[in-house]
Amino acid sequence: MVNAQQRPYYTQYILNNYLVNPAVAGIENYTDVKLSHRHQWVGLNGAPVTTYFTIHGPLKRREFDVERENPTTFSPPGRNAMLENYQAPDAHHGIGFTMLNDKTGPLNRFAAYGTYAYHLPISKLTTLSFGVSAGITQLSLRADELNFDTPGDQAVYGSGKLNQIKPDISAGLWLYSKNYFIGFAAQQILPEQIDFSNNIVQEKNGRLVPHMFATAGFRVFLDEDKDFSLLPSIMLRYINPLPLGVDVNVKLQYQDKVWIGANYRHKEGYAGMLGINLSSVFNIGYSYDITTSALNNVSRGSHELLLGFLIGNRYNDYQPHNLW
Repeated sequence: MVNAQQRPYYTQYILNNYLVNPAVAGIENYTDVKLSHRHQWVGLNGAPVTTYFTIHGPLKRREFDVERENPTTFSPPGRNAMLENYQAPDAHHGIGFTMLNDKTGPLNRFAAYGTYAYHLPISKLTTLSFGVSAGITQLSLRADELNFDTPGDQAVYGSGKLNQIKPDISAGLWLYSKNYFIGFAAQQILPEQIDFSNNIVQEKNGRLVPHMFATAGFRVFLDEDKDFSLLPSIMLRYINPLPLGVDVNVKLQYQDKVWIGANYRHKEGYAGMLGINLSSVFNIGYSYDITTSALNNVSRGSHELLLGFLIGNRYNDYQPHNLW
């Protein structure tokens, strides 16, 4: 039985919650594009390497009835007009697309799926969204890279590259307002058996199992001008039969320009993060993880780079309006 977490880790998931929860699709008033590359446990042979591309946005952009003193979210004295006049967005539809490749040793997982979400305001300041993603996952095994202590079954051993294609469905809920969010998501909803030998090999205990996520965060302004904000958040991960996984994040941000952060993953490690919004259409984030497990003896940490593009950002916001 395959008991390990089957979905990759993302230290900077707080910058792209859409990757975890499909209900986030279309949450902003522009098309959000993210590119990321993560090299985990550098120095360890066969360590996970994950690359992804995501894009999502609303089907129809909304008009904001807000006067601004300059093209950015913050006016010269630090007043954030969009925050001071925050209202829940009108009901609207969102769509998105994800393409991901995750390689660990001889195993490779490629996934591609589309997303639909619906955002419904439930009060003047609060919105509830529901989203679903559907697509395919291709699992590949390079059997010629396997090392057997004893000769393996010829159905697998020396068979070259073996592939399996499975359906992939995820769903989620996202409750958000001016200064908080709460989300619940289920990934890989359909349990699927893994069998790389067309039923020739009788030992077939590997399975793709559902992954459950709960996330929550809030924002606290640290000064009267609201230049500095503190953004603590938490993620709970449950994959049966593994113990509950816990990630704790904190992000300190100056206006809409730069931020630093820290992450703690219970019993696994911690990370430092930093980022900068170079313009209203481009931002970049970087994180470095250090594991506290025995892997630290052979690993030189994990690196994760994230590039963000804001397409159609007509209000020139440096920072997301609803995700921050």
